[in-house]
Amino acid sequence: MGGAAVGAGRPLLIAGPCVVEGRGMLVDTAGFLAEQARAIGWPLVFKASYGKENRLSGASFRGLGREAALALIGEAARGAGLPALTDIHQPEEAAVAAAVVDCLQIPAFLCRQTALLEAAGATGLAVNIKKGQFMAPADMAFAAEKVRGAGADRVLLTERGASFGYRDLVVDFRAFPQLAAAGCPVIFDLTHSQQQPGAGGGASGGTRAYGRGLARAALAAGVDGLFLEVHPDPARAQSDAATQLDFAAAAALLADLARFWAALEAGNALP
Repeated sequence: MGGAAVGAGRPLLIAGPCVVEGRGMLVDTAGFLAEQARAIGWPLVFKASYGKENRLSGASFRGLGREAALALIGEAARGAGLPALTDIHQPEEAAVAAAVVDCLQIPAFLCRQTALLEAAGATGLAVNIKKGQFMAPADMAFAAEKVRGAGADRVLLTERGASFGYRDLVVDFRAFPQLAAAGCPVIFDLTHSQQQPGAGGGASGGTRAYGRGLARAALAAGVDGLFLEVHPDPARAQSDAATQLDFAAAAALLADLARFWAALEAGNALP
């Protein structure tokens, strides 16, 4: 993906804000994340949504407009020297987004939509498919095959939690080897796995409290990369304000995870 390789000896990092809110916050976040990735030596793909369709309330922020936001994603990523990822919601969006980014993402709630998966695959770009909260991990192999059948040979699968009653998610670590059995790199989304859908009074709530432990456990379980959302001021974020990390928290977490990864690698090298 634009020079960011999966399985190149370091975990892949997919990180950025939830949604484009303006040029300044996007450029600042891309620059910050590029600096952090260089510091720990992990490959980074910059992510941001140009629009949000999965909104509980009709009053929720949905974006600045596709063309304007896509252009800002491209500008921010190029300025920081990073490949870019964004999610698509309709088949006709695939080719438009593919002209700007290096990887297309299929949102969790849309992971069974055949026309959308095929349109993403037909672009030939790498495709990251989020596992639906309602999906058995093994069934994601069918989603991957739809994308491959349309022409894409680089498919990633992302675990982002499973529905656990109302307004809560839980991470089942048995999912990682089941997803890997589809022949795809596996990414762990430590941001949305801590989401509490609908718990924010017309919006999603959640917590940041468990990200470090969940991410460490996922790395120990053998995932190929991590997905997290970062915002200059999460309290003022237009989406996922409860779960995005600010710059200081993100820097501390990434430094900790890099040390943990190094310890894992040292342990794996023991006879």
